[in-house]
Amino acid sequence: MKNITITVPEDVARWLKDKAAEAGRSVSSWICELLERTRCEEDEYETAMKRFLARKPRTIEWSGGRRPAREELYDRPGKKLA
Repeated sequence: MKNITITVPEDVARWLKDKAAEAGRSVSSWICELLERTRCEEDEYETAMKRFLARKPRTIEWSGGRRPAREELYDRPGKKLA
């Protein structure tokens, strides 16, 4: 383990101590868990993004062989396009 010193405003320090106490943990272990969870979420996001970007683009098959007009795509019931 590596020790790190941080400086936070008084109100943040009080909030932090309260949150750690509610979880039955020390401030240090509560922050460590928070950081580990954040790192894991970022790793999962990056893995998913790489997997998505590695996919080969696919061709859209339009029904009847024609692309819809803009008005067909964006028409909303009850609204008239000017």
